[in-house]
Amino acid sequence: MELSHMSRAKDIAADILYDIAGSILYAAGIYTFAGNAEFAPGGVSGLALILNHVWGLPVGTVTLLFNIPLVIISYRLVGRNLLLKSARTMLISSLFLDVVFPSVPMYTGNRLMASVYSGIFMGAGMALFYMRGSSSGGIDFLALAIKKKKPYMSIGVITMLIDLVVILLGWPVFGDVDSVLYGVASTGVSTIVIDKILYGIGAGTLAIIVTSRGKETAAEIRKRARRGVTSMKAVGEYTGTQRDVLLCACSKAESYLVKSAVQETDAEAFVMFAETSEVFGEGFKND
Repeated sequence: MELSHMSRAKDIAADILYDIAGSILYAAGIYTFAGNAEFAPGGVSGLALILNHVWGLPVGTVTLLFNIPLVIISYRLVGRNLLLKSARTMLISSLFLDVVFPSVPMYTGNRLMASVYSGIFMGAGMALFYMRGSSSGGIDFLALAIKKKKPYMSIGVITMLIDLVVILLGWPVFGDVDSVLYGVASTGVSTIVIDKILYGIGAGTLAIIVTSRGKETAAEIRKRARRGVTSMKAVGEYTGTQRDVLLCACSKAESYLVKSAVQETDAEAFVMFAETSEVFGEGFKND
């Protein structure tokens, strides 16, 4: 029992450390580099930057307030565990945005360099959140809600479309078309950095799991990652023991949720992740 409590405490401590490190990077991307460069990256933070430019509202607080209705809308979709982790992540990142980073000098150099480094820092921060099965909220939650209504659309496409709307709003606010180009550049760099940190660029990931607790593991994967699982029976030639082989196609970000689900259910399971060049079917491409 004590070992279980110690393991849980270590997990929470690791989650908090990743939240702090990710929030520092994320806040640097938003506040230090994008804050003075007059462009809006995609997402809720981009909307917060626009309102900060127009009315001087604090970026972190506005981001947090925008996230509240999105959390309510997507509560049943994301699940309690992801919701609680994401709530902690959002609070910590808001603290760094509104309390810590206002005392750090903003970057005042070239706008193109600001957009590139904004994307690098934001992407690195979000990747750290994803690695612990958390999220910065906002567009992630909204994308899940939209996907529930239109399951044939990928989360990546939904997120890209929402980001584009936010970026285009920056055109009339900041007064030049370059704000749109810099916003697109920042969001593009952020996406590449997330992909590179998590698994590298690829259309998807195939999780292959060998476990003695197939039903429980498949149920936990569906609960956390919202992905379907195919189960097959297999026998280990060395031990002669019958096991379940689970196949799950998922995105690179979701692969961390799949991994955590497996570890939570069967610590002795054998897990492999293989990159796939293309994935067709529900939740992925249709043709």
